[in-house]
Amino acid sequence: METFKELYDRLVRASFNKRLEAEVELIKSEDDYNEEALDRFLHPDNHPLIYKSESCEGCLSEKSPACEVACLFSAIKRDENGKVVIDQKDCTGCGRCVEVCENKGLIERKDMIPILELLNSKSVPVYAMIAPAFNGQFTIDVTAGKLRSAFKCLGFYGMLEVAMFADILTLKEALEFDRTIHDDKDFMLTSCCCPIWVAMIKKIYHELVPHMPPSVSPMVACGRAIKKIHPEAVTVFIGPCIAKKAEAKEQDIRDAVDYVLTFQEVKELFDLAEIDFSKIPEDLRDHSSMAGRIYARTGGVSEAVQYTLNRLNPDRKIKLKAAQANGAIECKRLLKEITEGDIKANFMEGMGCIGGCVGGPKAIIPYKEGTEHVNEYAGLAGYKSPIDNPHIIELLNRLGFDTISDFLEGDNLFIRKFN
Repeated sequence: METFKELYDRLVRASFNKRLEAEVELIKSEDDYNEEALDRFLHPDNHPLIYKSESCEGCLSEKSPACEVACLFSAIKRDENGKVVIDQKDCTGCGRCVEVCENKGLIERKDMIPILELLNSKSVPVYAMIAPAFNGQFTIDVTAGKLRSAFKCLGFYGMLEVAMFADILTLKEALEFDRTIHDDKDFMLTSCCCPIWVAMIKKIYHELVPHMPPSVSPMVACGRAIKKIHPEAVTVFIGPCIAKKAEAKEQDIRDAVDYVLTFQEVKELFDLAEIDFSKIPEDLRDHSSMAGRIYARTGGVSEAVQYTLNRLNPDRKIKLKAAQANGAIECKRLLKEITEGDIKANFMEGMGCIGGCVGGPKAIIPYKEGTEHVNEYAGLAGYKSPIDNPHIIELLNRLGFDTISDFLEGDNLFIRKFN
């Protein structure tokens, strides 16, 4: 019997070469084909975010297997036979278990086949949304402009940098801070961009939910903006994060993003397509500011919001004082300290991966190297903050936001109400 990976690679090649239907029929004719594995790859929406492959041995000889120890949400348990089981209601899709399993026994949901079939059909415009952590991931010579051209070669209608929507959320969070932080006891919990941090607050430290600004993530903001302007569009987020696959399917925001691919999955697709980046033209659209670009690394959200707040209200008496949690362990520690009354700042930023998004489980390069590339790209931005960026103002107007009150109130694209 084929392994899960062998079956997946076989299906991806077939779909890329526009012969998926014939390949599926061939697979089904084989005596030992794995019906469940086949359906997981063909219809990923019908299956859990994290599941066991044939190589999961259950680690019966270990008192606490690595995956169980790594899970901060107690989603990995043992059944009556001592084998590992995943409690889907508690699983946040953070991907820590996938990362630590030496046997490669756990797999995250794969959206590649449905995406390739859509690209082949040319029935709808498919947009790639690239996370701010992309710099250097596909080698230092692969710029945003070359990536945009590469995605178009694959059949995507276009590519947007999610950093542009990190700009928008930076402005929103700065305005929220200015509106809600009035004395030394007030504080805000961000960042909206990290699903592990958000899940930790919602699931474990629910009493802190009122301190979360009502903001969607930049990924969701980007997807919703595309669909408002192009209602027929299909949106595909691309980044280093497994947890984004779970965020995209959360009930109250699932209208924004149809599919999620990781950097590693996209690199495999570029390799399959034999894309030569040295020969691909630049298609540069330099629309994001420094503030949005630094979201990809720990401390970036705090710096972006602090700079923007100072531009909005330079004479503000209570200044933004930030604290950052770098990685899931620090996130949990910081939230525990807050619940115990040990509050040292008024703006808390949590990043579930060490280094921030650049340290995500499906990043291609080490997080320190990724941080250097992110900072370098941020330094090249034509604008420091969304307030300075005319492209952001133009986009907000195009989306129907004429005043600050429109931006902060009501039920709009960028508001998420946490219960």
